[in-house]
Amino acid sequence: MVPASQLRAGMAVRYEGQVYKVLVADYHPGQGKMGGTTHARLKNLATGALWEHSFRSDLKLEDLPVEKQEMEFLYTDADACYFMNPDTFEQVAVPVKVIGEQARFLRPEMRLQVEFVEGQPVSVLFPDIIEVRIADTAPPTHAQQDSTWKEAVLENGVQIMVPQFIKTGDMIRLDVENLKYVDRAKGAGKP
Repeated sequence: MVPASQLRAGMAVRYEGQVYKVLVADYHPGQGKMGGTTHARLKNLATGALWEHSFRSDLKLEDLPVEKQEMEFLYTDADACYFMNPDTFEQVAVPVKVIGEQARFLRPEMRLQVEFVEGQPVSVLFPDIIEVRIADTAPPTHAQQDSTWKEAVLENGVQIMVPQFIKTGDMIRLDVENLKYVDRAKGAGKP
């Protein structure tokens, strides 16, 4: 059991029979006779629904261990993405709805950390920045304004905004969570 005042992002807890992953937790100490509160953003691991709630700081929640295993991505079907433990060759299916929009960035043989709670896969941890190739964009322009952006389509079909100097075939570094261009990948040329 853990008091609500000690909730931290990344933890898994059971509250009112439901299992949640803590995405954000902010503790606000009380003043005088007012007790503190913890404002938390939680993800229901059964339904994928997000929930924001304020807990009294002395409320006890059941803390569940979160296990991480490095796994290799194999393939995706309509409902799930399949990963394999490279040591035991054990395979596990992670529902696409659990991974979310980031599932489009999975490539065969990609190694990622998969989080498990009570033996069930609950999330896949992507690196903050990944390298992707531009499949289609307007020809580069070298105008005086460097602050203008244009649309580009990545190899996986995702549309993002990139600076004017980027051209089709370029490798770029992408902030996966926000789908934002970071910079051009170093030493990467055309395929």
